[in-house]
Amino acid sequence: MASEKTSAERMPALPADGLTEAQAAAAAAFEAERGVPVFGPFVPLLRSPELMLCASRMGLYLRYGSALPLRISEFAILIVARDWSQPVEWAIHHPIALKAGVAPETAQAVAEGRRPDTMSADEALAYAFSTELMRNRAVSDATYAAVVARFGEQGAIDLTGINGYYALLAMTMNVARTAVPEGGSAPLPPLVG
Repeated sequence: MASEKTSAERMPALPADGLTEAQAAAAAAFEAERGVPVFGPFVPLLRSPELMLCASRMGLYLRYGSALPLRISEFAILIVARDWSQPVEWAIHHPIALKAGVAPETAQAVAEGRRPDTMSADEALAYAFSTELMRNRAVSDATYAAVVARFGEQGAIDLTGINGYYALLAMTMNVARTAVPEGGSAPLPPLVG
């Protein structure tokens, strides 16, 4: 089964001895900044070394420096992963979201493409904002005002950034057919209809 996943990948990991000078420098910078080798969406992004580094730095801010609590940012990432049917993004962020406090039944509803009944007030704001942005390509005045009242203008921009950034990563992995890591938790079921 692992070989089937690997053979379907369009952009698997590049061999270290086949990297260009720019790719090798970007891979080294990535590992120095993150403490781990290039992984997941950054494997195909390494084909464009500067884009990979810019994306990585944006991701570090959105994950660890944004105005939003980790639980809300991880919940938004799950919503994006579901919208793009991106199993790698889901496999990486599902356990992080649960550890950050997203209820398992809330994550399961998102996985099934349903609006969760078990969301906190903050999660409901993030859900409304994210789903409106993805489906309508805009956010209503009422939703925008509620998000700004709760998280401030920086929070509204950071939530927009999370949606856009993780959509970029999802698109990249969908194009590259990035394989789900071994032992990934809670597979993302296909949507019906």
